[in-house]
Amino acid sequence: MDFSAEQREFAAAVATYCSRELATVAQRDAVTEGGTLANSPQVLATMARHGWLGVSLPAEYGGGGAGFVEECIFLEESSRGLAPITAYSTGLTAAQTYLRWGSESQKQTVVNNLVEGRLEAIALSEPGAGSDLAGLRVTARREPDRYVINGQKTWISAAHIAEHLLVLTREDSSGSRHQGMTLLMVPRDAPGIDIRGIETMEPRTCNDVFFTDVEVPLDAVVGEPNRAWYQLMRGLSIERLIIAAMSIGAARRALDDVVGYAREREQFGQTIGSFQAVRHRLADLATDIEFARVFLYDVAAKIDAGREDDLNKESAMAKLRCTEIAKHATLEAMQLMGGAGYTREFGMEGQVRRALAPPIYGGTNEIQREIIAKHIGL
Repeated sequence: MDFSAEQREFAAAVATYCSRELATVAQRDAVTEGGTLANSPQVLATMARHGWLGVSLPAEYGGGGAGFVEECIFLEESSRGLAPITAYSTGLTAAQTYLRWGSESQKQTVVNNLVEGRLEAIALSEPGAGSDLAGLRVTARREPDRYVINGQKTWISAAHIAEHLLVLTREDSSGSRHQGMTLLMVPRDAPGIDIRGIETMEPRTCNDVFFTDVEVPLDAVVGEPNRAWYQLMRGLSIERLIIAAMSIGAARRALDDVVGYAREREQFGQTIGSFQAVRHRLADLATDIEFARVFLYDVAAKIDAGREDDLNKESAMAKLRCTEIAKHATLEAMQLMGGAGYTREFGMEGQVRRALAPPIYGGTNEIQREIIAKHIGL
């Protein structure tokens, strides 16, 4: 990648902060209540003061006014630095939807929240509607002066710490499965909302969200009523690239750590990095990461050139390959580090856990392969 001097300085600033403040398990524990938080308010506040949050969002709404290449740089370097800000990506994805379809008031509110470290959430999936979102059952009944929402969402990242939920609802069931959907901006603390954490391998991130006669005004609609499917399909490329950039950062961190370990760990009178079996596996891993990274930034540059709506195939490829490489990199690192890779002290076990979810969320990688297959004529 041919980054500008300013972009290189930006990447170095994020990397320096992470290496100084978040390099060790002990440092990360100190800002996450002993590793029990996936998102650190302290770290988010610090990054907000530096002006790093929302770097790609429009300046007229309070964002940094830079391009999506700069956003990918931040996502990559903060992920590489293991910064506990995982829900930032969800807020960024939500902000992109509001920027494309929301009212002026919604844009101002959401962008200002994000750049100040206050997060947003997106409520799409349901117990019977994951990859098949058209099967959703959460309803929004329109009354003369309000919408009334009922039903359940699940796997909702950051719902418990978000300012608002961007909720996909069924307003009209008279048409096809892809018609009659409406996006609504719902305050997290609105009466009738019940948010319950889902226990996973990671600190609390995901939630079940129950809506019981939750009322929002008519101007809570994001975009047009009954047009949410079309709106969501227009914003997928950026969401996929957000996940891809974080995954490349995770892959690079795993490579950094296992190379450092291989340089120091001695067996049979020499460092394990001197054994060909280890050297060649790490050489292959470094090559795979770099190829995916170049592709990622190529797609990001095309987004900055105004080609977002033409990148359905490329963004699916980026999400697929980068998340798979991150998973592979962490598992390879754990294997090559032996027992040390399995301990919390060395941190690799946490990196493995974090790398397992991205191939599932944001559209499973099986769905990404279906998208790619259609684009190549299958």
